[in-house]
Amino acid sequence: MSTRSQEVNFDGLVGPSHNYSGLAFGNVAATKHSGAISSPRQAALQGLEKMWALHEMGMVQGVLPPQERPDVRLLRQLGFSGKSDGDILRQAAKEAPHLLASAASAASMWVANAATISPAADTADGKTHFTPANLSHMLHRSIESRITGRILQAIFAGDSYRHHAALPATPRFSDEGAANHTRLCSSYDSAGVELFVYGSREQGGPQPQKYPARQALEACQVIARAHGLNPAKTVFAQQNPQAIDAGVFHNDVIAVGNLQLLFYHELAFLGTDLLRRELDRASGETLDYIEVAASEVSLDEAVNSYLFNSQLIARPNSTGATLIVPTECRETASVYAYLQKLEAGDNAIKEVRYFDLRQSMNNGGGPACLRLRVVMSEAQQQALDANVLLNEALYGQLRQWVEKHYRDELSPSDLADPSLLNECRTALDELSQLLRLGSVYDFQR
Repeated sequence: MSTRSQEVNFDGLVGPSHNYSGLAFGNVAATKHSGAISSPRQAALQGLEKMWALHEMGMVQGVLPPQERPDVRLLRQLGFSGKSDGDILRQAAKEAPHLLASAASAASMWVANAATISPAADTADGKTHFTPANLSHMLHRSIESRITGRILQAIFAGDSYRHHAALPATPRFSDEGAANHTRLCSSYDSAGVELFVYGSREQGGPQPQKYPARQALEACQVIARAHGLNPAKTVFAQQNPQAIDAGVFHNDVIAVGNLQLLFYHELAFLGTDLLRRELDRASGETLDYIEVAASEVSLDEAVNSYLFNSQLIARPNSTGATLIVPTECRETASVYAYLQKLEAGDNAIKEVRYFDLRQSMNNGGGPACLRLRVVMSEAQQQALDANVLLNEALYGQLRQWVEKHYRDELSPSDLADPSLLNECRTALDELSQLLRLGSVYDFQR
């Protein structure tokens, strides 16, 4: 059996309670669309279309299920009570609608925040390591890690994987997952450089003034240590506080890397020249860098278009990288002009593909937010018991599942509707069987 490794993109399926609650302070798009009418069906289908397109390009594409929302367990913890789950939803809606919004958040679809993963080629024990993100900075996301860990263990089962618990949920160890982690390598089989990007650190230093820094240096250091990474091939870099204050809540909103290429905005990092020297030293060779100048694309334009919340992929049997971007990049004049010049130029990015992900974008997440990258050998792929790698049959079944269970429109007032909770549970119960995950949800136990 071959051990050749590939990067598999596992995209999060948008859940049937997809809504615009605007909970993420610092996420400009999420705040802007707070309270708007959403379309769960359209959101899920847009995500599936992107997944299928990448499969058609020859990529190995996986899917991750959404979490159960509204989370009645959280509402019980917060003191709401009643004879039924419906009573709890109604009480929360009446007394504390902001807490109901947190319990009903759709944010688990952005699986770039699900975990940090180190492939076998990088770790001391030769296993693939997973650490679910604690997402402790915000209530609506802090409730994800328990079920995330359960789902990851159900999919990635066996001796070639090692699963860690989420870090302690304190500001010192605030961890937002792979959205602040990039791996650079000459090939997926070879040992790579793991780049951890943080916004704050215990010993102080430059800090954003308007929006919070969500990723702690100490969290990055713990994960690197727990995963058994080689210190000589591990690099830590600080986000530019100016970028955070412009709405760059995660590093994947301002930089993206794959193989030997790092594509980033001029104002993404503090000490960019030093960072490049450290990356080259750790890799043992000069990597490929594409830096976008602020004079060509401003920070605000980068955030509004999500130019860097893109996917860099290496299509099989093709030369150079393909950049997967949202259609907002075509609608922002400066960004579109830059991308046209990029495609026509002599650089590592040879192709730009545009995707309509408007429902996700309006909620604050683009192509990169929707996917979790896992380097897997062919042996690992073939050993999966879960039915999570996309093919024509699974794609058709997932489309039918969405059409059957998802509402076309959802308003904030619908979150208190007990029938929505029942619809979600029915849908997720069917999905977990389709994906062969077992009983990963609390309501199934």
